[in-house]
This record gives sequence, C-alpha cells and structure tokens, in this order.
Amino acid sequence: MNAPLASGLPQPAPIPAHILVVEDEPKLAALLMDYLHAAGHRADWLADGREVTAFVQARHPDLVLLDVMLPGRDGLQVCRDLRGFSEVPIIMLTARADEADRLAGLEGGADDYICKTPFSPREIVARVKAILRRSRRAQAGVASESKGLAALHIDAAAYRASFHGVALELTPVEFRLLRSLAAVPGQVLSREVLLNKLHDDRRDVTDRAVDAHIKNLRRKLEQAAPGSEPIRAVYGVGFRLEL
Repeated sequence: MNAPLASGLPQPAPIPAHILVVEDEPKLAALLMDYLHAAGHRADWLADGREVTAFVQARHPDLVLLDVMLPGRDGLQVCRDLRGFSEVPIIMLTARADEADRLAGLEGGADDYICKTPFSPREIVARVKAILRRSRRAQAGVASESKGLAALHIDAAAYRASFHGVALELTPVEFRLLRSLAAVPGQVLSREVLLNKLHDDRRDVTDRAVDAHIKNLRRKLEQAAPGSEPIRAVYGVGFRLEL
C-alpha cells in the first residue's frame, strides 16, 4: 500500500495528529499518506464516501482530507454529513478548480479547498500544518479569552461559543471569524482583514471565501436566536458584529 518515499519530504512535526485521507485513487492516497507519515502524523485511508461518517464518529480524527469525487457518496455530501455533528477541520481535494466549485465546498462547511491539478503533496501537508496550528492554538488557549458580550459567549480556551444560551456548532474557520468580529464589536472589518485572520499562509483565495463562511456563521447564529441579525454587512466595506 505504501509508495516509496520521495526525496525532500517534510520534516517531522513536533505534535503528531491523526489524519483521515478520503481518496478513491490508491496511488494518490498512498503518496499523501507517505508525506503525512514523514511529517510525523498518523494517517488512515478510506476510498468510499459511505464509510466516512461512521469512521469519524468512532475514531475522532484531528483533520479530514476529503476528495470531492468519491464512490458511494460524494465529498460535498460527506462534508455536510460531518458538519451535522462534528467540528473536525476538513480540507477538500478536487480536480475541479473553478470558483463555483470552491465556494460550494466552503459553503458546505469545509475549512480549505485545494485543487489537485497540479498535484502537490507538499502544499497539502503545509495546509494541514497551518490548519492544525490554528486549531490547536485555540484549543490550548494560546491568546485564550472568555468574552461575554450580551447574549454571545466565546470561550477560546475551550474552543466553544454560545448565543442566547444555545451552543454553536462552528467549524474552526467560523470560530475564528466570530472571535475576530467579537473582539471589536460595532467596528467594521473588511473582507481582506478577515481573510488575513483566517489564513496566515500564502494562498490563491478571494474574499468570496469570507462571504461563504460568513453566510454559514450567520445561519447558525440565527438558528440559535430566530429573528436576530448580529452580523451586519456594510456594502462595499465588510462586516460588523452588533450585540
């Protein structure tokens, strides 16, 4: 199953993670797993989208690398399934690079979206490292905070948030967005500023990605408190949190 290691593989990571690779092409999956192992991580592989939900529920991986085109159940459906019960970081992999496909993945709850053409396992491992770093920073309470702003409560150390007493099931990206807006209530943050807070590595993304995550965050806040509109868009500028 394991392919021979190529030269110049990444150096081991200081803190290993459990990564689930969901990819129906065995050679690509083997190559990804080799690079993840070389980076110090533990990796499991699934090739069928129908097996992912049960695996995540039972094994609780730290991150999921999820191909879009899968037998049994496609990656977008799997992503939506996972977001129904889990905040596990999800990076979607696809051969389709157009913006509509990227936005579909982000709106479905993915934290990142990587085109496999050309295929770069080094970039994928770098993205994994960046997302794990941000997730662990919040969970470990680095720059920990507990904010009680009216009906909104954010506990960064515990990586939890609630609105009007209702727990919010947020993805890591949505959690960082909410923290950023809550840090300056009433002030407008531009899409560029929010995008920089979401991603501290260089990548080819647009501010439409922020809009997709804001849309999901708004929906979850409104589900917790029907009729509320705590996140307001300022046309041509950005977004502000009003509490």
